[in-house]
Amino acid sequence: MISALDDLARVQRESAARIARDLDLPRAALGMLRMLDRCGSVQVSDIAAMLRVDLSVASRQVSHLVDDGLARRTVDDDDRRARTVELTEAGRHVMRRSDEIVHRISSELFASWTDDEIDEATQQVTRVTAAVADGLTTPTTPLAPADPATSKEHHTA
Repeated sequence: MISALDDLARVQRESAARIARDLDLPRAALGMLRMLDRCGSVQVSDIAAMLRVDLSVASRQVSHLVDDGLARRTVDDDDRRARTVELTEAGRHVMRRSDEIVHRISSELFASWTDDEIDEATQQVTRVTAAVADGLTTPTTPLAPADPATSKEHHTA
């Protein structure tokens, strides 16, 4: 399972890099734009939490998006001290272009798959994602370093 997740993560990064290149964006910007497109106006601290990055990293990435005209900072209506971030029209345009590229690539990659196969794969990926995300938020006992000679994961992953 770990090997399959590693492979999926690698090809996902490669796919995101390809799409970002087509849009002339850094790969990190694409992830943040996609998150803002899904969530709407959010605080930088929420962006950091959702993307699982340090607040300083999220803040720096937001600054780049603002400088590029793809996002804007606004004052939060509920908490005047807080700043929120939202997409600009230019940012929404980039996301529409991104969606078109993703749709084109997906259509090519999964042309031989039936709708039922795509639905089933989507459900399984969603299930795996939820399990991993849940595992990351649940406190666990620190693991001792694995002994490669006896580790099942070492031999089967």
